Amino acid sequence: MRISVIGCGYLGAVHAAAMADLGHDVVGVDTDADKVAKLTAGEAPFFEPGLEELLGEGVRSGRLRFTTDIADAADAEVHFVAVGTPQLPGADGADLRFVDGAFDALAGVAAPGSLLVGKSTVPVGTAAELVARLRKAGSTALLAWNPEFLREGFAVADTLAPDRLVYGVDDERATELLDRVYADILERGTPRIVTDFATAELVKTAANAFLATKISFINAMAEIAEATGADVTTLADAIGHDARIGRRFLNAGIGFGGGCLPKDIRAFAARAEELGRAESVAFLRQVDAINLRRRERAVDVAIELLGGSVFERRIAVLGLTFKPDSDDTRDSPALDVAARLHGLGARVRATDPYGIDNARLRHPQLDYVASAREALRDADLALLVTEWREYRDLEPAAVAELMAVPRIVDARNVLDPSAWRAAGFAYRGLGRS
Repeated sequence: MRISVIGCGYLGAVHAAAMADLGHDVVGVDTDADKVAKLTAGEAPFFEPGLEELLGEGVRSGRLRFTTDIADAADAEVHFVAVGTPQLPGADGADLRFVDGAFDALAGVAAPGSLLVGKSTVPVGTAAELVARLRKAGSTALLAWNPEFLREGFAVADTLAPDRLVYGVDDERATELLDRVYADILERGTPRIVTDFATAELVKTAANAFLATKISFINAMAEIAEATGADVTTLADAIGHDARIGRRFLNAGIGFGGGCLPKDIRAFAARAEELGRAESVAFLRQVDAINLRRRERAVDVAIELLGGSVFERRIAVLGLTFKPDSDDTRDSPALDVAARLHGLGARVRATDPYGIDNARLRHPQLDYVASAREALRDADLALLVTEWREYRDLEPAAVAELMAVPRIVDARNVLDPSAWRAAGFAYRGLGRS
């Protein structure tokens, strides 16, 4: 099929490359000329495992191209809109300017009967408003909402082999077109849920809200564990054996971040207030508060290990991205902890395998070094704040030789406390005795 993808950021670039891999003829459209130039050369503008190989293959095959001119997408049968929905400045709601702009532009070029498919995470009710907007502009294009469920670090696999496909539609023709787009995926037995616009929009926001709640729940338990001498990791293992709860995403630490969960739960709460149902998701405000408290707790533990002050102490911060296998530092707890320590007068040396350039744009005041070895040399304290494999695999004895004093805060609870203590470390996890 002839497909366009409007917006070639994280979601759009991955989706465009995956659609070309499925055999479709794809054009990606973005207003950023530098980004388009990189994509045209088969280069990923951000780090995502497997994406650059997929992009290169699509470009070389001729099935994938990129442009800044939306008119180049006019002959597409299906248009996917994958633009950002950031948090409004000074408010919790979602900024829909880019979504509205993309659909307005498509209204002027999309062929009659073509399908416009929203993939962006939007407040419930957005699709219904967009239908009215399209009709007012004289467009007869169909509309569908097809939310994405990508995990950074696994985005390629999650697009090509999703655990479910959700269609929000109001016309059978839209379902038929989406079935053609995803034919290969559906043939593998992937579950398909066909529903209305509002439910499809809520599937994404509800999923993010549930995940954020689960993460914040175990972090709340970490606060209780610290007050009582319990071990939150063993607690998570024990309750995780209950099939109704499950062990995944029950890892206490410094909480979630990135470009999705924080802003999406705030936007969900803001939308509920607009609908007169604020009390229904009032708990999300507490979920957000618990999440932010974990960053403060990591700093507090660092201060405790250093005897009450971090001023002029040399601290190695291992990790800057909000999660491993990504270069994304948006709302990163790790980067926030590094900046807080610097603000308290610590001599911070921070490192990350892929996130340094993005971190430097957000916090240029920090001292960035290329390797963990360089960050750890002569340090008074180490903080592991992003659980990259290379940090999890560090040898305690080798690290002790590098540091001035062997002290470590395992803010993701991924190290073996016994091994590090045996090597002479003062070890502290979060929520661990």
